[in-house]
Amino acid sequence: MTIISVVQIAIVFVFGGLAYICRALDKKGSIAAVILGILILQFGGVYPFLALLAFVVMGVLSTKYKYSEKLKAGIAQEKKGIRSWGNVLGNGLAAVIFVIIEYITRQDFIWAAVFASIATANADTLASEMGKILGKKPKMITNLKPTKPGANGAISIQGEIFALVGAMSIGVIAMVVTQYRWQIFLATLLGGFIGCNIDSIVGATLENKGIVDNNGTNFIATLTGGIAGAIIFLALV
Repeated sequence: MTIISVVQIAIVFVFGGLAYICRALDKKGSIAAVILGILILQFGGVYPFLALLAFVVMGVLSTKYKYSEKLKAGIAQEKKGIRSWGNVLGNGLAAVIFVIIEYITRQDFIWAAVFASIATANADTLASEMGKILGKKPKMITNLKPTKPGANGAISIQGEIFALVGAMSIGVIAMVVTQYRWQIFLATLLGGFIGCNIDSIVGATLENKGIVDNNGTNFIATLTGGIAGAIIFLALV
């Protein structure tokens, strides 16, 4: 792979600037996003960058969706819907780690890890942000007892559907990076869905005990979701 061009770097800076102007990210969050974007392009190329961009766009839209209602109900996770550098790293660092490993090893199953980690972030964000508003009768994932919307570890049927949609959208992008099209699609879809629910489990346990914060929960979920995607891909090919 060739060194990324000045034009590509400029495009990353433009998107980072737009994220800041649109109040999707604060200043530190925008800087972190630009750095991750450059690393993704350098080591992974355009398709994982597009997958990450798709996550950012879908994440912003779902976070902003009926934000005033979330704020009024006390379930808005980000201050004014603006995410910072910790959230950017929590959701995107695992993908960067995986693309660097793929760059070194040139193994197709690592591509599954890359896209499944991004699918996890997208699935979790959509499930959380949309589930808070549209989810009915949320239950705690660890014991299936009723809980309040937006609680760490809360799941609902509607939220799980949004999780599948979020993972599936990244899976469609993943299909172009290898000849094993349906295998990487399924690996990304299932890995992302598994990772999303791991996020809920970690939130209900480690995060509720104060062992990790939300950003740590996101990183654990995206890392394990990526690993799950790689294992599923290897089982399918």
